[in-house]
Amino acid sequence: MDPAEGNAIPNGKGHEAGEEITASAKTQADDSEKETVPNSVQNASTGANLPESQEFSSGMEDKKTTRFTDFEGKTSFGMSVFNLGNAIMGSGILGLAYAMANTGVILFLVLLTVVAVLSSYSIHLLLKSSGIVGIRAYEQLGYRAFGTPGKMAAGIAITLQNIGAMSSYLYIVKSEFPLVIQAFLKVDQPAGEWFLNGNYLVIIVSVGIILPLALMKQLGYLGYTSGFSLSCMVFFLISVIYKKFNIACPFVGVALNGTTSALNVSAMDPGGEEDPACIPKMANLNSQTAYTIPILAFAFVCHPEVLPIYTELRNATKKKMQHVANISITVMYGMYFLAALFGYLTFYGEVEAELLHTYSRIDPYDTLILCVRVAVLTAVTLTVPIVLFPVRRAIQQMMFPNKTFNWPRHIAIAFILLTFINLLVIFAPNILGIFGIIGATSAPCLIFIFPAVFYIRIVPKEDEPLRSVPKILAACFAGIGFLFMVMSLSFIIIDWTSGSSKASSGH
Repeated sequence: MDPAEGNAIPNGKGHEAGEEITASAKTQADDSEKETVPNSVQNASTGANLPESQEFSSGMEDKKTTRFTDFEGKTSFGMSVFNLGNAIMGSGILGLAYAMANTGVILFLVLLTVVAVLSSYSIHLLLKSSGIVGIRAYEQLGYRAFGTPGKMAAGIAITLQNIGAMSSYLYIVKSEFPLVIQAFLKVDQPAGEWFLNGNYLVIIVSVGIILPLALMKQLGYLGYTSGFSLSCMVFFLISVIYKKFNIACPFVGVALNGTTSALNVSAMDPGGEEDPACIPKMANLNSQTAYTIPILAFAFVCHPEVLPIYTELRNATKKKMQHVANISITVMYGMYFLAALFGYLTFYGEVEAELLHTYSRIDPYDTLILCVRVAVLTAVTLTVPIVLFPVRRAIQQMMFPNKTFNWPRHIAIAFILLTFINLLVIFAPNILGIFGIIGATSAPCLIFIFPAVFYIRIVPKEDEPLRSVPKILAACFAGIGFLFMVMSLSFIIIDWTSGSSKASSGH
């Protein structure tokens, strides 16, 4: 390990190079801040080994032991953007055209913009809080703000959110992989072959690809797979735009059994006039609109990964990490909007909750869409290990807070998590239910409520009084998150109880 690299990681109140040693010395001298001693001291003196655990032990236990991850802060700016971008990007992009169909183009754009800006502000709050106390773990910010209840609340929210995310990714593997193999083999009517069974395939992918990647010690190593994953999603986006100009509306779809089925209820309009079902809606409200905000909130959640990525960033400063976050969010914002817009303008009101399913109703053997499916499968598969890291860290924070790095435990947690998620995916109803419930509960907590509340508690009153503008803004921010949560859950519960939900009935 290069000590110079380790020492480049700033801590304490200052965020400029050179201030970290002073900050750690002050922290060491202050027994009242005993809880933060190991983090600050180790950050400046040993390279911190932070990304997996950032655990607290008492001041007496300040030994130069190997912590959960030997890190040297060597991940480049570009790799960090790839990792954070990949953490943001995922299966959310497949549900956005459906979200646009249920809100209209203008309303969708407004909501997407608002959520993206709020996500960036939220990361600003997280980074400022972590800079003040020299802590780079979401759970430990919770501990610093509210003690054990704060740590447990953050840990549980991260675990729920990321298990939801991983489930949705593996759900795509389960639903898409069999169709891809079926199309490549030109099997019109499967006769129960095991290799066309999504449940078997999702287990094979989990054991063969995801588990080995999830066993790596450092998040930074996944930068290469993240870059490849993002390039797959760019290919998906280009294909969605291209197909818009190749699929006429109104259209007739071919089901997988070879029979022809009208996709559009108005498709029988014989006149030359433009079909009303092929005119995009600028604003639209219906029972499914309730899912839009959770899907959007879910699509921008990357907050559990922000601090680990910050920890591993080379020559890390708060400003540099904010740039990483802003670039990642801006790129994803553009990709999300274009994918939603062109997906919606291709199918209009007929678009399904999972966009790729709609293409297969047009032509199940379309070569381009088959390649897109493979690309999306690759992208979501390679995203799962990135999302698993914060969950494993959260579990270790909650269950083994004072333990040093241990390979058997590191492997066991990853194995148990993947086993549980596979069971969830095999028995889960459908992707919209996962988006809706997880997005409506843990996502607002991680994006809005926790960063704001932690910020209010952690930033000293001498620096920013409770009635200062930044803290008032943070309080309003937490209020918005709470409002989002209550509103989304209410809509979803009403929708489910009325029996009109596609999520409750399944496709």
